[in-house]
Amino acid sequence: MATDDVAQLADSLAKTGVEDGELSYKGQGRKLDDAQSVEEMVKEIQDFEGLQALRLEGNTVGVEAAQAIAKALETKSALMRCYWSDMFTGRLRSEIPPSLNSLGDALMLAGARLTVLDLSDNAFGPDGVKGIENLLKSSTCYTLQELRLNNCGMGIGGGKILAASLIYNHKRSSAAGSPLSLKVFVAGRNRLENDGATALAQAFKLMGSMEEVHMPQNGINHAGVTALAEAMQHNPGLRILNLNDNTFTEKGAMAMAQALKHLRSIQVINFGDCLVRPEGAKAIAVSLSEGLPILKELNLSYGEITEDAALVVAQAVKDKDQLEKLDLNGNCIGEDGCRALKVAMEAMNMSELLGSLSDDEGEPEDDDDEEDEDDDEEEDDDEDDVDEEEFSTPQSTPRPPEVSSFLSFPSPDKLLKLGPTRALLIEQQVDVSDATKTAEAFLKIASVYKEDNTEVKNAVLDSIGKILCGVESSCKCQTCVTFVYFSYFVLSYDSCKPGSVWTWHLQLLWLLYLIFTFAVLLFHTRYLLYIHKYCQIVILKYLLTSRNKTVTYHIKMH
Repeated sequence: MATDDVAQLADSLAKTGVEDGELSYKGQGRKLDDAQSVEEMVKEIQDFEGLQALRLEGNTVGVEAAQAIAKALETKSALMRCYWSDMFTGRLRSEIPPSLNSLGDALMLAGARLTVLDLSDNAFGPDGVKGIENLLKSSTCYTLQELRLNNCGMGIGGGKILAASLIYNHKRSSAAGSPLSLKVFVAGRNRLENDGATALAQAFKLMGSMEEVHMPQNGINHAGVTALAEAMQHNPGLRILNLNDNTFTEKGAMAMAQALKHLRSIQVINFGDCLVRPEGAKAIAVSLSEGLPILKELNLSYGEITEDAALVVAQAVKDKDQLEKLDLNGNCIGEDGCRALKVAMEAMNMSELLGSLSDDEGEPEDDDDEEDEDDDEEEDDDEDDVDEEEFSTPQSTPRPPEVSSFLSFPSPDKLLKLGPTRALLIEQQVDVSDATKTAEAFLKIASVYKEDNTEVKNAVLDSIGKILCGVESSCKCQTCVTFVYFSYFVLSYDSCKPGSVWTWHLQLLWLLYLIFTFAVLLFHTRYLLYIHKYCQIVILKYLLTSRNKTVTYHIKMH
């Protein structure tokens, strides 16, 4: 019997993975919907003495399951590291905040002191940030050193909430005698844009403890980059700065070059695909020449850098004894320039450090340069005009160019170019609490529907369906609100088409939809909710495929 117990324990440990105070369920693909589905996990957590790290990534956790896990964590005061990335796949966005609230409340009740919190790859949007707001403000996070929120779709609003929480935490922890000293911050692919980046820059500046900052692909241009550059000057221990795939232009690059002069500990700089341009690259080269003694990697790829600027950068790294890689690929150096660059690196015995130049775009045409300069000047003039008006008018949140373009002039190509997160991007820019704006967004998405194009058809149906889910998650009276919004959309859609689409087929579908709406309100079960949503999709498809298979776009809102 004892042998069987030992074997059972060994099997359990092998499945979960136990090492140095860590309990891991990483990548097991479990579908954890309710308390019963996590009974075994809860027991293992309860029985684990001295639990320091819990890995739940790669599973999907429902609200009830999260509450059961949270109950088990209420006594785990030694817990320091929570690896909870990618654990809400397939869940409604409305399910995520209460799940995060339950887990966060448990950590606070236990008196845990976190050092690592990883919630990456959970597409929870701004509401998800609200789900961890109390946790981030609490004493549980006074000791936080790593915060990883990569690919969470936070948006500008989520970025501001996050920044405010960190600032609040720093104020409270400082008063308690142990200021928050965050070292690693990861928030790529979150559509933070200028406002979100600027808000976070204030938190970075206040803490002054950053060692790694990763914020690639966030739609940040020179205004946000400048704010981050100023903040980085107050973080002398910074080792890694990754702002890949944002838009510096010369203004942002020069501001960042100034900041680099203060960062003698920096080892990795990733400004690839940031459009630093020749003058920006030269400014960065000056900072390289004057400091950065332990630099290991410099990425200035895909930045429209010309031959002369590239050679200046090459000369600037000649004394960097620890340099391992210089990436200047995808610029506008030209064939002759690439050869000259290779010769220059060989002369410094650093040829092996130069990355590939296979994607070089050739020398830029003079006309293109002049047009770019003119565009920049016009942009600057527009910004100056806005600055003058801002004395009396609050600054509005800028839309991402792609979303703005689609909402202004809808087309199938523009919708597809928004990518798989199109619904999230549109939802972040549309106030779902405003029925008129939401119905208008539905109309614009519906206007590009094509029955004979499967990709476009699926994109339209998927986008409208997900935005409806977003509408649900924004209000406690979910089904009722969705019914009102969906009705508004159908009526608005009917008014913008020549003649009525209210055939007996649609009338029957609408009657079924009404019945299931009231059924869900009376008996709120998951199955009724699924049927309710299915009716929505069927009605949508019927509307979109009626008559000429396309919509003559003309909004006549009621």
